[in-house]
Amino acid sequence: MTLKPLGDRVIVKRDEAETKTASGLYIASSAQEKPQTGIVLAVGEGKRDKDGNLIPVPVKEGDRVLYGKFGGTEVNIEGEDVLIMRADDLYGVYTA
Repeated sequence: MTLKPLGDRVIVKRDEAETKTASGLYIASSAQEKPQTGIVLAVGEGKRDKDGNLIPVPVKEGDRVLYGKFGGTEVNIEGEDVLIMRADDLYGVYTA
C-alpha cells in the first residue's frame, strides 16, 4: 500500500533518537528527546490560493527537513511510525 498525502501535507519519517552523548555516555530511553529532523517520504500536490492557482509544496521526496517539536500527527503505517504534517509546519530543508 502506498499513502499519498493530500493538499499541502507531507509524510516525514522521523530520525532516530540519539542513544549516546558526544562524550560517549548512554542516554536512558526515558530521557531521550524525539528528534525534530527527518526524511520526506511523500508529498501532496499543494494547495490552492484564493484565485484557484496551485501552490506546490516546497519540498520533495528524499529531502531532509527540520520541523517544530509539536508539529504533525504521528501515525503508524504498515508497522512504521511516521508524521503527517502541513508544509507550513516545516522550518527548513537542510544538507549535512
